[in-house]
Amino acid sequence: MACLSALAVAFCFSRGWLLHYGDAEAHLDIARRMVDSLTPGYDQVGTVWLPLPHWLMLPFVRVDAWWRSGLAGAIPAACCFVIGGSFLFAAVRRIFGTAAAFAATVLCALNPNLLYIQSTAMTEAVFFACLTALLYFSVRFRETEGWPSVIGAGIAACAGTLTRYEGWFLIPFVAAWFLIAARRRRITVACVFGVLAALGPLFWLGHNWWLSLDPLAFYRGPYSALTIQGGSSYPGKGDWRKAFLFYRTAAQLCAGLALTLLAAAGALAALAKRAFWPLLLLALPGCLILWTMHSGTVPIFVPSLWYGSYYNTRFGLASLPLLAVAAAGLVAVVPQRARPVAAVLVVLAGTIPWLVYPRPENWIVWQEANVNDAARRQAAREGADYLAPLYQRGEGIFTSFSAKTTPIYRQMGVPLRDTFTGDNGLPWDAAVKRPKLLLWQQWAVALPGDAVQAAVDRAGCYTLEKSIIVNGAPAILIYRRTGGNHGTP
Repeated sequence: MACLSALAVAFCFSRGWLLHYGDAEAHLDIARRMVDSLTPGYDQVGTVWLPLPHWLMLPFVRVDAWWRSGLAGAIPAACCFVIGGSFLFAAVRRIFGTAAAFAATVLCALNPNLLYIQSTAMTEAVFFACLTALLYFSVRFRETEGWPSVIGAGIAACAGTLTRYEGWFLIPFVAAWFLIAARRRRITVACVFGVLAALGPLFWLGHNWWLSLDPLAFYRGPYSALTIQGGSSYPGKGDWRKAFLFYRTAAQLCAGLALTLLAAAGALAALAKRAFWPLLLLALPGCLILWTMHSGTVPIFVPSLWYGSYYNTRFGLASLPLLAVAAAGLVAVVPQRARPVAAVLVVLAGTIPWLVYPRPENWIVWQEANVNDAARRQAAREGADYLAPLYQRGEGIFTSFSAKTTPIYRQMGVPLRDTFTGDNGLPWDAAVKRPKLLLWQQWAVALPGDAVQAAVDRAGCYTLEKSIIVNGAPAILIYRRTGGNHGTP
């Protein structure tokens, strides 16, 4: 898996795909601003996106070249992909045997959607490692009932809760499983696991309270998915049937029709081998996504069902480990001597569609990033091309921190400490309220109607130098200071 991972990263890097996702850009820049900002430090991780993926990037975003290229986000994600594959193999070997473990691992490793997402700064590969580690330690506990398995499962679950909110959903189910699986000290075992796993959510609630005085700011704050979605309607909101249809379609597009069919048959074989717990655990992340779709928090659009739209189709990857393990159940039910051949046949059947049509246009996750964020990337590139020959280090840029504007400075090679954004806290609040007195930056980069444009208009000493208009993206407005005090604080 390590070779596949490295080849995928190199392939995507050579084509400039590492930061196609706007969210990948944002994750990378959040990590960077923790070490490079007017106010660097712990607080810069924010309150909505969970912190572990950003912490993992910290050693790498310090290297300017890796930050600018996106490799700083790809390296930890790729390492987690390899770790996740190793835990998957170890877990399935305990459940079904070596041949089936080979099949499940290769079905995941050769999936081009997972290979692409592990080459970016997205969070899916990190959660893949946490989920498969949790599967391994929980399966191992059934055989050994040792404390290392309980502690390992607790640490894996805690890491998952600091990566994606699906990890929070897993805790009560895994605790209940430990309660049932343990033959002695049941309550103690379940409590030890529960305490270790719950450290992540408790930390995040405290973190949100510390930064915003609202422990649920990640859920209901101004940057939360609930607030962003608002009251907008979409297929699946309040409709379980449509929610399942859209999620099932996204999962099928991510995993491939062949693997989906293999998994449907393999699930029966797996259940015949009494592999109830692995299938349940791996199904839980998808169940939470269905729940959030139904509750009105997270929509999924797929091109075959919604006017050619792509939105959150990558969430279908949450079911890939489940489908791979279910398909591996087919290997487990054949005679022992025939299992190596069966494993090869299952792998070939599940991966041939990707090998026959090895074009990125067939990779739904890549397509989502390529289509949805093309305009944003073009606008940022034009902004960087315009501003790079004009900007002098130290002049300062008054701007917002977002995936629409921050790529301009990353591509220019301008450190984030040269930018003044809302993440700089009280100085920003004061400057926005009293721009004539407190704004000194020589440049301002605004989006129409944002706080930057409003403050620049009130300051009265900035001239609009360039409007970058790209169809499908908000305009980028570049201002230059032409009056007032040109000094720095």
